[in-house]
Amino acid sequence: MATQELHSNPHFYSAKAKRLDLCQGLVGDCWFLAALQALTLHQDILSHVIPPNQSFTEKYAGIFRFWFWHFGKWVPAVVDDRLPVNEAGQLVFVSSTYKNLFWGALLEKAYAKLSGSYEDSQRGQVSEALVDFTGGVTMTINPAEAPGHLWDILTRATYSRTLTGYQTHSGERVLKNGLVQGHAYTGVGKVTSKHGPAYLVKLRNPWGRVEWKGDWSDSSSMWELLSPKEKILLLRKDDDGEFWMALQDFKAHFMLLVICKLSPGLLSQEVGQKWSHTMLEGRWEKGTTAGGPTKSPRDTFWKNPQFLLSVWRPQEGRRFQMPCSVLVSLLQKPRHRHRNQKPHFAIGFYLFRVAQLLPSVLYPQSYDDQRRLPPKSFWKNAPLNWPETFLREKEVSLELWLEPGTYVILPCTSESRQESEFVLRVFSRKRIFYETGRNSSVVFSKETVDQSEGQDEFFTKLFDKHPEINAVQLQKILNHMPWSGLRSEQPLFSLEACQGILALLDLNASGTVSIQEFRDLWKQLMLYQGVFHKQDTNRSGRLNRAQLRAAMRDTGIVLGDDVCRLMLVCYGGPDLQMDFVSFVRLMLLVENMEDVFQNLTQDGKGIHLQKPEILKAI
Repeated sequence: MATQELHSNPHFYSAKAKRLDLCQGLVGDCWFLAALQALTLHQDILSHVIPPNQSFTEKYAGIFRFWFWHFGKWVPAVVDDRLPVNEAGQLVFVSSTYKNLFWGALLEKAYAKLSGSYEDSQRGQVSEALVDFTGGVTMTINPAEAPGHLWDILTRATYSRTLTGYQTHSGERVLKNGLVQGHAYTGVGKVTSKHGPAYLVKLRNPWGRVEWKGDWSDSSSMWELLSPKEKILLLRKDDDGEFWMALQDFKAHFMLLVICKLSPGLLSQEVGQKWSHTMLEGRWEKGTTAGGPTKSPRDTFWKNPQFLLSVWRPQEGRRFQMPCSVLVSLLQKPRHRHRNQKPHFAIGFYLFRVAQLLPSVLYPQSYDDQRRLPPKSFWKNAPLNWPETFLREKEVSLELWLEPGTYVILPCTSESRQESEFVLRVFSRKRIFYETGRNSSVVFSKETVDQSEGQDEFFTKLFDKHPEINAVQLQKILNHMPWSGLRSEQPLFSLEACQGILALLDLNASGTVSIQEFRDLWKQLMLYQGVFHKQDTNRSGRLNRAQLRAAMRDTGIVLGDDVCRLMLVCYGGPDLQMDFVSFVRLMLLVENMEDVFQNLTQDGKGIHLQKPEILKAI
């Protein structure tokens, strides 16, 4: 039924409405709803998923667009405004307590489209939806087995840009204590009482009703132990599904705490540092790269894809090199259009230090980083992330503290000969990351830097006036930006350059870019500005061949010297040097070459290009 038939004055979204306004329907997607509730606590992130300027009045076309992070890319999901109803004409799935608001129901429909159907939304994990909403990295903790600093973890998660969700033990029934088994709860805040060691966690049942009945519940006598002021500030006796509970009760009744890091450094002790990340795609293929875990026969484990990771500290000239925090995330792609038709494999990864795998007399002189490590290298050496952990989850992640050096990561399934595609992401301060065993002259890896969010307000105001911007508007924006660190001369983006940039970003061939596409572009520009300034050591405003090769290596792209010269011939000046604008165009093009390479591959394993083919591709 169309939304206009459900209400005479439908609204898509209202910023004035209470943020906790969604109720679950017949579909058992409480995990999705819990993640969505967490998302509403971060309006700037919510605007990534739900583009502004959509309504049932202005420019209404009967469709609505949403964006989801889908294995490394932000993809749109467009749906019409017809929603499933029961015989009484009421929504059967997600609905709002404000009967004329439909953003939640339409977003659920778009997510069901991404998953395959409403039925495919029946089963899932909070962590899956959080990743799809944010592109962040999730980590799961069992509160009962959590370390002693669980309270510190919860505190940092609440007061940083982190989304959290909680899940009770399995089952679908309401317990006597008011908790609903198998349902996810969304943490939205917590406080410490001034009257004794009362550590409280604030939760919400996504049903919008049914609350905890134990200590610190709405009707608990524990509130009388607080001062009247504290009681007024914290206690609200409404049957809205929101409630407080003690930390010890939280640990006893919840089996899973999900933390989604929007920036990997949020829970790290390295405050004030910026993180970067690289993403590579791979595949486990029966008979070739599906080698299974270390307990597999000796001649198969080494066949798993091998990814080389070089770690070093960003501070130059340090005499004593301290360990660096590295976050590794492995995601497996669905093996069927309908998400639940083929369950997840149990996946995990191993990390070894290369110097440990090779005899000291041979390393590093004999080590070729373009060749795979042989099977004997792994026979007698335990991985650094021991004991192994394999989970039947969409994502498995682990934070490690690594000393500067060279490492190799082997992602795998819990059994050999299991076929699937995967995405491997590595977050750290400074590293080079690529797959070994490639003889190509170019090694690709996508990299972005976690930049300041200070531009968000500017972007929002800009796109309020212009929901989509064209090449002329893009030129004005880029030429008025303060490009710090790029010598005194302001870089000049020509209209032709901006048209070329749009052509690379504009997936819909509309001649414009959306706010989400512009945000992605801006992050890339900030990265390119930083590496250009770093390698432009003589402050000439141009890069020579050695500087260009070093700059691209800083972004995670390893070039052969001959290919680097080809790029200077194509994009540099007559003196074979490259200015910042040309560097930006080249980098954006190289980022898009990954898709070109995937189209050229014959067997899904990759391709090897000679110089003429590379020249044609760029």
